[in-house]
Amino acid sequence: MVVLNRIYTRKGDKGETSLSDGSRVAKHSLRVDAYGNVDETNATIGLARLHCAAEGQDAMDEALGRIQNDLFDVGADLSRPNIDKDGEAKFTPLRTFASQVERLEAEIDEMNEKLAPLTSFTLPGGTPLAAHLHLVRTVSRRAERMATQLAEAEPGDVNPEAVKYLNRLSDWAFVASRIANGNGETDVLWVPGANR
Repeated sequence: MVVLNRIYTRKGDKGETSLSDGSRVAKHSLRVDAYGNVDETNATIGLARLHCAAEGQDAMDEALGRIQNDLFDVGADLSRPNIDKDGEAKFTPLRTFASQVERLEAEIDEMNEKLAPLTSFTLPGGTPLAAHLHLVRTVSRRAERMATQLAEAEPGDVNPEAVKYLNRLSDWAFVASRIANGNGETDVLWVPGANR
């Protein structure tokens, strides 16, 4: 359980922060950057959700709420180094599970059934919700890049399911943006070389 009764502690004033195992690292470390990008992804989802009710997307709002909760799991996972020592932890470390990735895949497949195949790439835009979902897509791709960079720098110390989750999330956001654009009817399509 998390108890936040004091927001500032002054412990980070010298440029360090604590990971979830209690170890201290620089605030600009790869691990902090990785879970920080996950947090930013979560914030962009909060912005997208502001448009769900206005656009009649209640089911999408519920799905985005589940994803926001999952992203806290992913962030907690990335903030916990030393996977090989999980068994020694006082409390079971929170890790991302394949079932969370599989749920995203099932939702992508379900949404995609409603869509006609694309004949071009889409430009970010359309409805406000679709535009914000494109922001979710791009920020989650950055979070994925940071997580893969961390995994390369610290082999065996990043849960592969956390990386997979971020990869599927960007796909989810792309397909959801098409749903938000009238099931793809109002997608803004890229026209190669249109302004030459």
